[in-house]
Amino acid sequence: MNIVQIIPGSGGSFYCGNCLRDSKYVVALREQGHQVIKIPMYLPIFADEHDIKEIPVFYGAVSIYLKQLYPIFRKAPAWIDRLLNSKPLLKIAASMAGSTNAKGLEEMTVSMLLGEDGQQQEELERLTDWMAEHCKPDIVHISNALLLGLAHKIKEKLNVPIVCSLQDEDIWVDVMKPVFRDIIWNLMSDKANDVDHFIAVSDFFSKVMRQRMKLPPEKIQSLYLGVDPQDYEFIPAVKKARNIGYISRMCHENGFDILVDAFILLKKKDGFEDVKLTLTGGSTGSDTDYINSNKRKLSHEKLDKHVEFIDNFEETGRHGFFNKVSVISVPVRKGEAFGMYLLEAMASGIPVVQPSLGAFPEIVNLSGGGVIYQYNTPLALCEALSALLSDSEKLNNLSLNARKGVEVNFNIHDHAKEMIEVYGRIKKQLN
Repeated sequence: MNIVQIIPGSGGSFYCGNCLRDSKYVVALREQGHQVIKIPMYLPIFADEHDIKEIPVFYGAVSIYLKQLYPIFRKAPAWIDRLLNSKPLLKIAASMAGSTNAKGLEEMTVSMLLGEDGQQQEELERLTDWMAEHCKPDIVHISNALLLGLAHKIKEKLNVPIVCSLQDEDIWVDVMKPVFRDIIWNLMSDKANDVDHFIAVSDFFSKVMRQRMKLPPEKIQSLYLGVDPQDYEFIPAVKKARNIGYISRMCHENGFDILVDAFILLKKKDGFEDVKLTLTGGSTGSDTDYINSNKRKLSHEKLDKHVEFIDNFEETGRHGFFNKVSVISVPVRKGEAFGMYLLEAMASGIPVVQPSLGAFPEIVNLSGGGVIYQYNTPLALCEALSALLSDSEKLNNLSLNARKGVEVNFNIHDHAKEMIEVYGRIKKQLN
């Protein structure tokens, strides 16, 4: 089967679970003998890019942003567009404040969902023309519902089924100005008619999106994320130093400060003198002041020597990080539809400690590889961490369960087969 995956990139400035999710599916589908082309949008993709060097980044973030704000750029010569869409410039843009944040991009989001009727008609033509010439797919898989404006034109030009994944669209839309929220949700609901099937990454998020997008139950199903356990070295947590890890974008939304404050509380307890905090996941320019304020808190408590920031969160850096920590927490303030870092950690034998929000209870209960605490506060997280780090038998059991849970319930090869079954069923229904 020839498959096209359309993936919005993050530019590599921070750990992007959605990019990682899509890239791992691409690898697994290829290993099963299918031809898969991943097409980046907006920014280069966080993950291994060796196989997409010859594929252009469509809807380059700098170019479409300038064209949306300043109509004069819509008439700019082609060489300016090529310059603005060059991968080095896009990576620089990704590291700047606001380039990957929803606030301030309300009109752009509406325009993208309008598809042919939005301000990016030329980019849409360029994308669909390129796909028609170079791909000739049997099916097109769109990474998230914020890209639904592409679906009608793709189907019109290529006459193929379209599948769309659903993960954390609500987090993007709900921080926007109130006047735009209903407009965007209504547009997403309307544009859902151009898609043949939706794949939610958890049962929790399937229910959320059925309600928010008014989707009929038969048009959506859950299919968990996955990793290849063989890609991760299993080291029992009790054989490592008692280091607490954080791996995600270091920002307020992801609860970075909640973990920092919990660590400060933990270090004031007796018996945790050896415990350190290890942090990775990157950031954008808009996060700089926030991160510095948390560094000052740690410095004020004289904990600098107990904290390590790891800049390299690409594949080799992540594996080095996983080898250093015995427990991980990413206390996302509003929860998530899934959390790719959970699987990467658990595949490495690292128990996760997460708040009772979003899909976290669903994932942790299914894997058996972690702890759920009720209130997402520094004190509650501190108590959960201290209880686990004080109980070596429980830590060891959760470590073993974490690895086994990924092997059994979150194996990318099993889920890739399920995805192919979905593709085949949709194609058969439409023939």
